[in-house]
Amino acid sequence: MKCPFCNAQVSRVLESREVDEGSSIRRRRECAKCSHRFTTYERLEVPNLMVVKKSGERELFNREKLSKGMYRAFEKRPVPAVKIEEIISEVERRARGFDSPEINSRKIGSLVMEELLSVDDVAYVRFASVYRSFATLDRFEKELKKIKKLHN
Repeated sequence: MKCPFCNAQVSRVLESREVDEGSSIRRRRECAKCSHRFTTYERLEVPNLMVVKKSGERELFNREKLSKGMYRAFEKRPVPAVKIEEIISEVERRARGFDSPEINSRKIGSLVMEELLSVDDVAYVRFASVYRSFATLDRFEKELKKIKKLHN
């Protein structure tokens, strides 16, 4: 595995553990050259899943695209990266669990929002504001009121 810091090809595994209900392995590694530590994941290769966008355009499901949106929502929040990765994996697992080679992008967004709401309200609002394209402050306030009702 190539070191992300110095590009050396040799690293040693310090720790391995199963994640995502055994469908992935998380490995903690140390570079033999620069001694930096980094984490890698081994995942089971699964069949392609097509995402049908609002425009009707189809594209391959992209875990990295989902990951970027999730990490952006959790930016500066007290949620560990391991938990965020668990949420990303859960959304992907659920998206692939519909026994269909295609899924609507709105459905993926709904899955993400369900997961976020149970973990962090601020991340939920951040994601919702982009996902639902809040155009006015009133729309934003309605979403906040909805969250407050759920917590009361």
